[in-house]
Amino acid sequence: MVTSRFMKFQKTITLFILLIISNTFIQAQQSYKAEKEKKHELLHTKLKVDFNFKEKELNGEEWVTMKPYFYATDKVFLDAKAMLIHKVSLDGKELDFNYDDFELIIDLPKVYSRNEKFTLYIKYTARPEKVKQKGSAAITSAKGLYFINPNGLDIDKPTQIWTQGETESSSCWFPTIDSPNQKTSQEIYITVPSKYVTLSNGKLESQTNNANGTRTDYWNFTQKHAPYLFFMGIGEYEIIKDKYKDIPVDYYVEKKYAPVAKDIFGNTPEMLAFFSKITGVEYPWNKYAQIVGRDYVSGAMENTTAVIHGEHAYQMPGQLIDENTHENTIAHEAFHHWFGDLVTAESWSNLTVNESFANYSEYLWLEHKYGKDIADAHLFEDQQAYKNGQNFDKHLVRFHYNDKEDMFDAVSYNKGGSILHMLRNYLGDEAFNQGMNTYLTDNKYGTGEAHQLRLAFEKVSGKDLNWFFNQWYFNSGHPKLDISYDYNKLRKTVTVNVIQSQANEFKFPLAIDIFDSGKRTRHNVFVDGRDASFTLPYTSKQPNLIVINADGVVLCDVSENKVLSDYIFQLKHAENYIHKREALLEVAKKQDDRNAFEAIAAALNDEFYKIRILALENINLINKYAKKNVIAKIKSLAMNDKKTLVQAAAIETLGKLTDPELKSVFEKGLTSKSYAVLGKSLVGMYYVDKNLAIQKSKTLPLEVKKIIATPLTRIYLEENDDDELNFIASNVMSGMFLSQNKKIQSLYKKAYDKIAESNNSKAIGNLVEDIVDKGIQYKQYNFDKVGINLLRQMVQRQKTKAPENKLKNIEIIKTGIAKLLE
Repeated sequence: MVTSRFMKFQKTITLFILLIISNTFIQAQQSYKAEKEKKHELLHTKLKVDFNFKEKELNGEEWVTMKPYFYATDKVFLDAKAMLIHKVSLDGKELDFNYDDFELIIDLPKVYSRNEKFTLYIKYTARPEKVKQKGSAAITSAKGLYFINPNGLDIDKPTQIWTQGETESSSCWFPTIDSPNQKTSQEIYITVPSKYVTLSNGKLESQTNNANGTRTDYWNFTQKHAPYLFFMGIGEYEIIKDKYKDIPVDYYVEKKYAPVAKDIFGNTPEMLAFFSKITGVEYPWNKYAQIVGRDYVSGAMENTTAVIHGEHAYQMPGQLIDENTHENTIAHEAFHHWFGDLVTAESWSNLTVNESFANYSEYLWLEHKYGKDIADAHLFEDQQAYKNGQNFDKHLVRFHYNDKEDMFDAVSYNKGGSILHMLRNYLGDEAFNQGMNTYLTDNKYGTGEAHQLRLAFEKVSGKDLNWFFNQWYFNSGHPKLDISYDYNKLRKTVTVNVIQSQANEFKFPLAIDIFDSGKRTRHNVFVDGRDASFTLPYTSKQPNLIVINADGVVLCDVSENKVLSDYIFQLKHAENYIHKREALLEVAKKQDDRNAFEAIAAALNDEFYKIRILALENINLINKYAKKNVIAKIKSLAMNDKKTLVQAAAIETLGKLTDPELKSVFEKGLTSKSYAVLGKSLVGMYYVDKNLAIQKSKTLPLEVKKIIATPLTRIYLEENDDDELNFIASNVMSGMFLSQNKKIQSLYKKAYDKIAESNNSKAIGNLVEDIVDKGIQYKQYNFDKVGINLLRQMVQRQKTKAPENKLKNIEIIKTGIAKLLE
């Protein structure tokens, strides 16, 4: 699964953002959690289902084939949450059972041995709205089965049904042994109104039109996978067909997005080919479908052959021209079809053997498709999400936790991916790829854990990896390195002293670059103690620069004393994105120094677009008349850079100058197909030709305005444009709480204050709806309490300011409070 995961952090609500929210609350007492004991083994699951849209219920029949796992038994224990169990039988004979809304205990007619299989028939009603279990940071709800706009009353939202099984929520819509260490094949007959299409795992074998205006679709999945990977998706979708070799690759999207479906998902066949190549395991399933679900509770989910994505996957051409912000997620879920679906973590404690590989697949794909710079930048962002998430004390493999949902964090994902990057670097690409192949081949259609992963890489490489796994998988933290240098000018050597200041001692390879007389020499050393020293040669009077962790591979923090000239040299000569970025931000602090300013200006020409953007965001153009040449360069970037995101950053930088001579730049930007360029151009134009900017903003389609809401909000607030409060109100909560940009947070706080005191009942209603929606969606992070507090403040402001519609507005607000108190 990709969380909305950092998941995103990024596009949408990412896992990083959610972790920051969740980590503000007290952790409960942790206890030992291991693999769920196997009393029975699932063999096959057959389902027949139809739906009560009005009551949001599923009517189901199940035939579940199983056998005792080892010990003989006369009872079966199935997970079944909040259901009505109407009948249980075996070979036509009804069986006695006990049910407590969570577990279904069935009395078998005799004692069955481990070699005796049997098929139970269960007739039931699934009631997802009565499910009591809670979600997590990664998966914000856990009721398994979701009815979206089932009564059709919301004209802006289609009617859909979709399921979400991870972690243990498939048992909210069919009885099963809801554990990742179980594997079962499946059949499912789905009966729906004929206007809907369906999607499930495996192959659509047949479709039967019924006399009552419904249709029954029969989906058959003959291979075995974990119950949490079962999936149903239902709605009015266009199916855009693609393929990988002879395997169907389909994209289920709403009609509006059919023309851009391949622009969003079209790299999928190439991803399947690339991942098949590096693992040496050909894509193991008979199809690959992706569907987009409204109001989805996470980022995406790797249901076998039937991936679901949240609606953030939807992007318009004006966004896709900037970048496909969902591409990493698409790669992530695709790689899960090897790590997670083909071989599944045997317990949630070992979740990282699923998620670390899916996380690292994003790096592998970016490196393959777009080059190392963009992959390294992605790695850096993932590492920062891990470091900023209060995760230092968490083990990668955790047998102690409060709740299985706690495992879906930036340790299992981001740190796990970084650890695989280090392992790949240590072993080399060929051994790393063969190790993946061995793990997948030896455990296919079964389960795996970190120890099996270690054994696979040891089998291939011949290296002992206990030390690596003990410190990275079964311990916590990462190296914090204090670096110092001792120079011997007579011998022309420098001794690099590496002291680890964290509690746990790590061993690791370390790359050290010495820049000497215009040349770079890399030294690969191995740190094997808390206090390590390495004496390295140089030829000049003194090296220009020494760079620690020069390849950016080691997950660590480095502390050393560098002066401005060091950072200027590093910005110009370092090869890894992490070191260029570090140097640029340090140099940017000292731009009163001419050499520092010129170094930032030179970075505007960097080959990597993210460095150009960073330079644009940090360059100091005070005393602009003395910096005409640099401004001319920025103007050129704004008009001509091959990356529209660089154009947008350049336009934003020029906009701060409020110079009427730059009007032509903004005018061109207003005609751009890029929404990023358009949004920045509107703000820039506002300060040189206010009327033109406002006139342009008023002509934009609503869907475009929603995409560039932040720049428009800035304009409308400064303009005191009460006519646009309705539009602003629907974006306030996301801007205030889910943005990581303090300026954006401040902007939307200003919007909240203005609307809270306004006379505009429509805007009040939109803001209340936004607060209630976010409060319900993120209730487990106490967003409902945040929402109630905000709404009560609004009531007081209405009373204090006494606007004309005070009574009406207060009633609207109190209705919102009541919804959050339900």
